[in-house]
Amino acid sequence: MSSDQQQPYDPGHDPYEGQQQYGQQQGRQEYGGQPYVQQQYQDPHVTQTWEGQTWDTQYQPVVQPFAADTAYLPPQPAAQALPPETPAAHPEPAAGPATAAPEYSTPTTGGNARITDAQRARAEGRSPIIEPGMQPAALTAVLAVLLAAGAAVGPYALLVPLVLLQAVTAAGWFRLNGMWPARQGIALAFAGGLTADVALLAAGRENAPAAIMGTLGVWVLLTLVLQLRSHADPDERMYGLMATVASAALTVVATGHLGAAPDAVVVGGAAVAAAVLARALPLSGAASVVVALLAAAGAGIAAGGFTDLGASGALLGLGAGVCALVGLRAASYDYPSRFVHMTAGVALPLTAAAPAVYLLGRALA
Repeated sequence: MSSDQQQPYDPGHDPYEGQQQYGQQQGRQEYGGQPYVQQQYQDPHVTQTWEGQTWDTQYQPVVQPFAADTAYLPPQPAAQALPPETPAAHPEPAAGPATAAPEYSTPTTGGNARITDAQRARAEGRSPIIEPGMQPAALTAVLAVLLAAGAAVGPYALLVPLVLLQAVTAAGWFRLNGMWPARQGIALAFAGGLTADVALLAAGRENAPAAIMGTLGVWVLLTLVLQLRSHADPDERMYGLMATVASAALTVVATGHLGAAPDAVVVGGAAVAAAVLARALPLSGAASVVVALLAAAGAGIAAGGFTDLGASGALLGLGAGVCALVGLRAASYDYPSRFVHMTAGVALPLTAAAPAVYLLGRALA
């Protein structure tokens, strides 16, 4: 007889006897690491008591049914270990508003508004030398004409455009070095230029070297003391020290226009104006330099005709033109910004030409 056929009830036969024997054969079963004791059948009229450990209500074991009670079920496959879980592949989100923070990549040339002009130039592989152009050159020419006109009038008339030149020089040099805002350094360098102007006016034009060099030495010492009192990192303090000393030196050197002979300032101003305007013309590099130097020498000859220098003004104009191109080159280096072009690009040609104007003016006068 098969096990799935029902049998009549026999009072003398215990239907749970087979289950008790099965439980005795199986003995102890472990679920979740805890031994489980098979409980024997008790009379329902008798109070039941639990022996052993309390059931864990959080753990739900998988009950394996007895073969006699599940003969009607289809055969179950043998239990197999599940494969290790792998993280599900996340599909790419559809195009729409981004919910996460954007990841910034390298600068591109597709109109990325977050990158600067210098970064865009590097990404495009352009040269790090960017000339200021015609507009800064025109401003330099205007300032040079003001210096020449002031020198023809007198030292105090020359002082007004000279102070403007020193202010733009101090601000432009700090911005050229990437230090902005640098109000303390700019103010310190500009104060050095003003001090040199006052010292030269008090000492006289014949004592211009002593007034300029003395002011420069005092300002270097003052800058060193101020940087030593700074609480910034050593590298940052050294960088600030060099930038401040250089800015103060250039601002003080610009005072050379005030100490030079008036005729030399007139010729030098005309030569610088002609050189920067010619350099801004759309010509090739070597040709532009040659044209700028010829224009400076020609302007020197023309301006020398109105002064006592005469034809020797060509030499002074050529020297001032060379120094002006050097200053213009310095203002064009390392992807300068528009602000650098409108400050350092305007002032450095005239500031760099001050030593040549002073020395050649004294030699040729």
